[in-house]
Amino acid sequence: MAAASSSDYDGCGAESNEANSKWLDAHYDPMANVHTFSACLALADLHGDGEYKLVVGDLGPGGQQPRLKVLKGPLVMTESPLPALPAAAATFLMEQHEPRTPALALASGPCVYVYKNLRPYFKFSLPQLPPNPLEQDLWNQAKEDRIDPLTLKEMLESIRETAEEPLSVQSLRFLQLELSEMEAFVNQHKSNSIKRQTVITTMTTLKKNLADEDAVSCLVLGTENKELLVLDPEAFTILAKMSLPSVPVFLEVSGQFDVEFRLAAACRNGNIYILRRDSKHPKYCIELSAQPVGLIRVHKVLVVGSTQDSLHGFTHKGKKLWTVQMPAAILTMNLLEQHSRGLQAVMAGLANGEVRIYRDKALLNVIHTPDAVTSLCFGRYGREDNTLIMTTRGGGLIIKILKRTAVFVEGGSEVGPPPAQAMKLNVPRKTRLYVDQTLREREAGTAMHRAFQTDLYLLRLRAARAYLQALESSLSPVSATAREPLKLHAVVQGLGPTFKLTLHLQNTSTARPVLGLLVCCLYNEALYSLPRAFFKVPLLVPGLNYPLETFVESLSNKGISDIIKVLVLREGQSAPLLSAHVNMPGSEGLAAA
Repeated sequence: MAAASSSDYDGCGAESNEANSKWLDAHYDPMANVHTFSACLALADLHGDGEYKLVVGDLGPGGQQPRLKVLKGPLVMTESPLPALPAAAATFLMEQHEPRTPALALASGPCVYVYKNLRPYFKFSLPQLPPNPLEQDLWNQAKEDRIDPLTLKEMLESIRETAEEPLSVQSLRFLQLELSEMEAFVNQHKSNSIKRQTVITTMTTLKKNLADEDAVSCLVLGTENKELLVLDPEAFTILAKMSLPSVPVFLEVSGQFDVEFRLAAACRNGNIYILRRDSKHPKYCIELSAQPVGLIRVHKVLVVGSTQDSLHGFTHKGKKLWTVQMPAAILTMNLLEQHSRGLQAVMAGLANGEVRIYRDKALLNVIHTPDAVTSLCFGRYGREDNTLIMTTRGGGLIIKILKRTAVFVEGGSEVGPPPAQAMKLNVPRKTRLYVDQTLREREAGTAMHRAFQTDLYLLRLRAARAYLQALESSLSPVSATAREPLKLHAVVQGLGPTFKLTLHLQNTSTARPVLGLLVCCLYNEALYSLPRAFFKVPLLVPGLNYPLETFVESLSNKGISDIIKVLVLREGQSAPLLSAHVNMPGSEGLAAA
């Protein structure tokens, strides 16, 4: 099949041809007759021969004749009919025994069909739900010919409108019939027992007890009955059951079932619920402003696509991180994970025929397709590690291979001015005050500039005088002389009335130690008492921090505080080498007394 004439767009902003595109056009068949969505696509080495196949839960044209298809390369290898429309497909390891070939799970209706080596292995059915007592009573009356079909229809419609529990499949089929067909249907089914069966809406996999890529996984099912079920991978028994306020449609899980896991479920009520291990009900709730159309987890960020043509990034606690607006409606989403470069990104198929790839809110790549893409799948296919598989709205199949030299670059290298430069600023209207100030600046501009320069020179002069005074009186906590390179830092601890004063003294020279220093504390004797107000400093080795501790006792019971001056002196000199002013806190102990 000829390659598609699709163009590729990268962060540089221009469309490019096949020569400098990041993708190789491997296959395009517009008549492949593949009708599915992203949840029903899976890639796996089903036979353990290193050749990865594509598993497709095909809806069939117009939702008729659903089938399970397995593709090898561009060709359909096997094809088998399904009893109901598929809801999701997943591959997982059931056991640790060799050979470790993955099993295929396909959710369809109320059942999960498990295949091994593409042969039916196990069928798991959801447990039946108790029927509505009123509905059961009506069919019992119909069985005994106490009510006619028309009365049965009216009563069932009343139950459907008022009851919280949905009707059984038998009653729903009966309500769809014409008046002439009702009596035959009642005679045929009135002896059957009423069974209410829920269906599977979504499915994913969760690691059992190890985080390895080839570890055993459990199946996680979302049902129409607003429940989440976790199945044992070997016995297919229900390990855990969780309730949700609404019907789940998208699932994302992380962690291991036996250790700790986090589960995010996007539901039909427009909310995303976060559940953790041992929680029967949601722990967090993310309220969306529109219905979700996709849910992907990228590292620790939940990326949600909505019907408002936008992508949103949330944390697992519900905090919104970013929002990106799309040029068209989002039809499907999936994860792009390039293991060789450690890249995880989100792929979004749009209604205008584009497939956009985002890392967070940065656009990495845009792929143009001949038709709107309805499903996406990225991974190892055949023997190629990075293969992108797309199906289109008309049933076409597109296969692209990422070049080994391709590097996704964020849109920082865009050519031309940024888009914000073209936006018009909301400039306020000119007021009378603004006009008067403008006229004043025009008339007295020279005098205003001279006054500004005079004030600036005075400010610089005062700053220089203050700096000189600090150097001459050693008011700085850092020594300004090269002979005595010292640094002083004071810390006060305590609530009062007794405080602990710690002086951190450091020799900042590279090789010369300092000896013969004294520390003196000057304070108001009416407010404070120091047992050690004057003491010698030991030898200061270069680079080490020496904490010198003393205690200060507050004598005032009025909560008055003052400054204690700490001076570092050289023996035989009256001028201090450096000083620090310690602002003492108020004594909370005396104030409370």
